[in-house]
Amino acid sequence: MASQDEVIIQTWHWRNTQKAPRFWRVDARAGAIVLLVVLFPRKSTVTLFFLSLLLFWVLERKGLSFSAALRAFRVWIIGPKRPAYFWTDRRKLMDIE
Repeated sequence: MASQDEVIIQTWHWRNTQKAPRFWRVDARAGAIVLLVVLFPRKSTVTLFFLSLLLFWVLERKGLSFSAALRAFRVWIIGPKRPAYFWTDRRKLMDIE
C-alpha cells in the first residue's frame, strides 16, 4: 500500500503550476491582509480582512480568480471595443505610382 507522500508525489504534474496559490481554503493573496491584521490589530483592519475574504469568496463562487476578475473589471470600465492602435498612430492609406 502506498503512503500518503507517494500518492501526493504521483499527482504532481506541470499542469498544476498555473493554479492559484491557496492557504487552507482561502486564496493566498489574502495573506497580505492577514499580515496587516497581525501588525495592526484594529477593528478597521479586521473589518478589511473579512471584507476581502468575502470578496475572494464571491469571486470564487462566480468562477473567477482574482487576476481574471481584475481583467473583467478593466473590460467593464474600458468597454468591449478597444482598437489595437490609437487613431493618430494608424498609418494613412497611400497610392504608390
